Amino acid sequence: MNEKVSGVAIDPGDIFTWPIITEEDEEAVLEVLRRGAMSARDVTLQFEEEYARWQGNKYALAFNNGTSALQTAMWAVGVRAGDEVISLSVTYWATILPCLSLGATPVFAEVDPDTLTLDPDDIEHRITGRTKAIVAQHNYGHPSDMDSIIAIAKKHDLKVIEDVAHAQGSLYKGKKLGTFGDVSGISLMSQKSLMAGEGGMLTTDDKDIYEHAVAWGHYARFKRDLVDNENLKPYAGLPLGGYKYRMHQLSSAVGRVQLKHYDERCVEVRKAMNLFWDLMEGIPGMKAHRPPEDSKSTMGGWYNSVGLYRPEELGGLSITAYTNALLEAGVPVNPGINRPLHLHPLFHDCDIYGHGKPTVVAFQEQEKPDVPSLPVSEAIHGRAMRVPNFKKFYPEIIEQYVQAFRKVSDNYRILLKNDPGNPPGFGKW
Repeated sequence: MNEKVSGVAIDPGDIFTWPIITEEDEEAVLEVLRRGAMSARDVTLQFEEEYARWQGNKYALAFNNGTSALQTAMWAVGVRAGDEVISLSVTYWATILPCLSLGATPVFAEVDPDTLTLDPDDIEHRITGRTKAIVAQHNYGHPSDMDSIIAIAKKHDLKVIEDVAHAQGSLYKGKKLGTFGDVSGISLMSQKSLMAGEGGMLTTDDKDIYEHAVAWGHYARFKRDLVDNENLKPYAGLPLGGYKYRMHQLSSAVGRVQLKHYDERCVEVRKAMNLFWDLMEGIPGMKAHRPPEDSKSTMGGWYNSVGLYRPEELGGLSITAYTNALLEAGVPVNPGINRPLHLHPLFHDCDIYGHGKPTVVAFQEQEKPDVPSLPVSEAIHGRAMRVPNFKKFYPEIIEQYVQAFRKVSDNYRILLKNDPGNPPGFGKW
């Protein structure tokens, strides 16, 4: 553009600051440090109890990270060598990659272009006699279509694992995500809406799943007198997975404080982000990524906010040109979202464990994996973008960012003259 787009002249202050760390967090950590209880369990047990009560599940088990929680969830519902697990391709790798360590094969399905979650209409034809579970990942905080996914799973006797890493506290039709499937895995790393510094959580209402999760990677809590499952009792004392997955108590301490204030803080986050999208209504090229207002579904803490880009409303202007103009105006945006996993060579030909063929089919009869064609997933990077992630309700500042979007959209014809187009691939795996 010939002139710099205005609209963000005001200092944003702490509008993007997250997580919110206070003296209360610091004191909680220091209390654990001072008594040398970093690897103990008392604070972690308190955190689990509080998290389960807040989430609405019977059981919560704390982990060193969300990836460990998801791998454990897969094993706990019965994913074994030769099984298949269905999930979307446009997601962070931890949603599905842990199944490889269990000898299972990931099966990728399409993303819904409006919700950016697993497309229920692309699941059923991918189910085979080997399918064991569906992983519903609530991408960027948007609830998946749990009614449809649960119905498909019940029809085919499959387990449902919820990946709630982006959506702690989000509601689907008035009920918290993480309470619909058989089990959920949650990340609590420092960038998440609800964080514990580094950590994860597994939640479930199924005691057998919970006991299997304990047995897999929590050896110190895997005791004969603490499990009812007779098949597990003989092996008590050692982790069946050979993993040590407990949460560090410095993380537990931070997690307890963060959980205490989370709902209150999320009210302001949602107020700010909903104002942003309300003001963005009608600006060509941009569509809100959020549930319908009358759906009783919410975006929780609105993790890593994204917007849906519609180039056809701007003469086909590339998302690259559009975001470059916004960056020039001082608007924190980033084109694209997670790249489709099914395109990565790891899922094509990598022999991780020395089976003599690609690990993704190590326990399948075929010698090479079938690489699916997922046209929506493969094009989504040009139709979604990271947008400002407002954490405070400062209307005057939010309005300035909206005006920058409006001016860029209004001047799209100028941008078209020097549109570089989109690169072959962008976004992160």
